[in-house]
Amino acid sequence: MFDTVVVATDGSDSVKRAVDIALDLADRFDAEVHALSVIDASEVDASPEQLRAELRTALETTADAALATVEERAERDVTTATREGRPAVEICEYAREIDADVIATGTRGRHGENRLLLGSVAERIVRTSPVPVLTVRQLEPAGDGDVEDGDEIAANA
Repeated sequence: MFDTVVVATDGSDSVKRAVDIALDLADRFDAEVHALSVIDASEVDASPEQLRAELRTALETTADAALATVEERAERDVTTATREGRPAVEICEYAREIDADVIATGTRGRHGENRLLLGSVAERIVRTSPVPVLTVRQLEPAGDGDVEDGDEIAANA
């Protein structure tokens, strides 16, 4: 069913669980794994001109580390790529280019006004992707260290 899985990663905590689930999916279907990290061009462009080169270098280093993490966790070969641009656009374009079967990405699970004000890369990918998108929410403790009701099932999915 899935021959090619794209794992979109920025190395953040919200993506770690998505990486694990995507790699498990690839193992189950014996699929190729492509890990992609996108340097957000708007972040670079919005910085003061004298800091842009330094910021770009820092973002490239972060992207390389994120891709290395996917490679380390995988029990198979991983094709890696780094792009610069608008993350959702670049991720969808990459999926088209390699004829991916699914894109896996993390989500912070924002709700209400935060989602409306801040937007979401994962949401934009879901709306514009040419292929199915697996969004994986980071699980957070319910305050006492326990997993929230219903999340235990999702953690075992």
